[in-house]
Amino acid sequence: MSLKSGGGFVTDLRLRGYAVLPEPRQVELDGGELDLALADWDFQFEGVAEDDIAVQMLQAFLVDEFGVPFGLGEETDGAITMAVRPGTVETGTGDGRDEQAYVLDISLDGIALTGNGRPGLFYAVQTLLQLLDHPSGALPTGRIVDWPSYELRLVHWDTKHHRDRMETLKRYLDWSARFKVNGILFELEDKFEYPSHPVIGAPGALTTAELQELTDYALERHIEMVPDVQAPAHLSYVLKHEEFAHLRCDGSNYQICMDEPEARNLLFDMYTDVCNATKGCKYFHVSTDEVYYAGICEKFRKPYNPENRSLTVIDYVNAAHQHLSKLGRRVIIWLEYPMLPEHVKLLPADLLNGIGGRKSAQVAEENKRGIRQFAYSPIQGGELTFPNYFAYMDPSGSRVQGRLQDTCDVPVKGLAMGGHPIGTICAAWDDAGLHNETFWLGWAMMAQASWTPGALDAADAASRFMDIYYGPGQLEMSEVYREIQAEARFMEHTLEKLPSTVRGPSYGHPYWKGEMERTDRTLVPPAPPVMPNDTAVSMIPRFGQRYKAALAAAPARLADNDRLLLRLHQNLPHLLRNGYNLEVFLSLAHYLRHFMEMILAVGDAEELLHRAAVEGKGGGAERAMHHLVGARERLRPVVDDLYVMFGRLTAVWEKARLPKNAPVDGKEFVHVMDDVKDHFADRRVDLSYLIAPEESLGLRDWLAKLDEVIERYGVATGLRAKQADKVPVDEG
Repeated sequence: MSLKSGGGFVTDLRLRGYAVLPEPRQVELDGGELDLALADWDFQFEGVAEDDIAVQMLQAFLVDEFGVPFGLGEETDGAITMAVRPGTVETGTGDGRDEQAYVLDISLDGIALTGNGRPGLFYAVQTLLQLLDHPSGALPTGRIVDWPSYELRLVHWDTKHHRDRMETLKRYLDWSARFKVNGILFELEDKFEYPSHPVIGAPGALTTAELQELTDYALERHIEMVPDVQAPAHLSYVLKHEEFAHLRCDGSNYQICMDEPEARNLLFDMYTDVCNATKGCKYFHVSTDEVYYAGICEKFRKPYNPENRSLTVIDYVNAAHQHLSKLGRRVIIWLEYPMLPEHVKLLPADLLNGIGGRKSAQVAEENKRGIRQFAYSPIQGGELTFPNYFAYMDPSGSRVQGRLQDTCDVPVKGLAMGGHPIGTICAAWDDAGLHNETFWLGWAMMAQASWTPGALDAADAASRFMDIYYGPGQLEMSEVYREIQAEARFMEHTLEKLPSTVRGPSYGHPYWKGEMERTDRTLVPPAPPVMPNDTAVSMIPRFGQRYKAALAAAPARLADNDRLLLRLHQNLPHLLRNGYNLEVFLSLAHYLRHFMEMILAVGDAEELLHRAAVEGKGGGAERAMHHLVGARERLRPVVDDLYVMFGRLTAVWEKARLPKNAPVDGKEFVHVMDDVKDHFADRRVDLSYLIAPEESLGLRDWLAKLDEVIERYGVATGLRAKQADKVPVDEG
């Protein structure tokens, strides 16, 4: 009986236990099964070289994973045919999607993979590899006909606050290819050497040879490396250097004076440097992200008003487009504030809007001009530690929709938004310093949603991702994601944005010029213990009062963390692949656990000091001393554990990345924060931004003050701290 895909809540492939992502466009199964291990197979080729990446990848998988012999004898039981035949699949697209189409035929006699072009054959292999991952090792017989709904499917790698190792980036490319991603929006900032202006490159920045090596590796896998050079805003990585200070727009290191010829020459030099290191690529992302203060210096256009702000950006984009067109690149920009819809007609028609569909009036103008868009979805924004993948209740009791559902919806809306979208962009920012291993679920979700929009819901796609990324032996990994998210939100909502104690005011607001108060993510520290006289202790329990709700919820969260750690350790021996991902998740689980244990320890220590103050007033000096010492012993192990935990986390993270901003060959990192943006990951030169909130509490100094109080109180009351140490602490 023939079973055709579609029409139900679960696809036919999934019903039979196969995890394929993205879901193919057309699937027709005949109910049979093919076991590759039961026969000898021969490879046959048509229109494709034997050293093509698609051929090499499939053969390596069959040998390494299954030990399948092929072409070893004079006679074989069946053939695996790999062919490139243009026009095999009629897509009706008339664009780059056509060569990405493929047919995968599986029968008891053999397997035939046919692509309209080399990319199509490559994608046929990716689908077959996922089918081969079934626990039985058997393939379903039938036919799959497939091509994407979006021509370009980009994921965003942001490296502004870290530098991944080359082997890490190549692994990312391998997995991007597995999910049929065909473009990487690579945000470089100072993590490239810029030979024309080498002072810009951070220590250990990618060299021209390394970036070209990475580009070639990507192109072999039919992936475009799309450089993203942040400019003319978000430019503190350039303008922090004294030799460029005179180009700051209105004195701020956030934005360059984009009309200044010298400024344009500098930025266009940088563009040329990156183009020379990404030969073979077609696209370039000029960014124009959040150019808040375009023309504020009023050097070239007055007055400073909405129309002139927009025209200032338009002029820059046109100049950048002209420069990059000569280098053979098609330009992508963020077509957003402060550009006005009525000025879209002044832009080049072959421009691409990377953040399309936000304003209907603008989309209408883009259509008139012929400008195409990308359906854009961020899978992370300002979240600390872990993305908001799943819906949750915020502290006010409001339901927050998860980013997975947003990501499922955006490509569908993109096709219906009235524009002419060419692709999708899935963004994940380095601003909050999350490890890139936390982004894979979101990247895979967008790959699915942009290949066959609306075919799967978020739950189905997430379930498939777990089986593909970790292997079908994974145990409740979806619950691991949910729990890390819940604990990350607990920490994030407990931390407050308090006036910064380490930074002065920022440059200003997007809509007006002036100072704004900076904030730090931290907590109000407990009041220090004091002795108003020789025999009295005073303590105001402000920490317990301010964080009453968090302290009440923390024990339950710790119990959940117990289960999280157990799930992670149970999974380690069962995973077929990507065990490093679990190491990162374990580091996050311990990081979040430490935070919960820290706030509980501070709350308990404060309560013990409050008891000491009460006991002291009643004449119970010995009981007061018990509580003083108890407070110290309750908090000290947790304070010491901060650096043990952080050292282990650092060791795990640096398996995939270079030490953050460490000196290389005598070159020191210049650490100057952005005048406008408050980026959590930029608060410290190294990874210690992760523990900055706790360090800002000053708990080591607090313990030192407590030691002084204990000593003074012991002397004043005739009790000695050493004797008091021997008395068990009363927690009742």
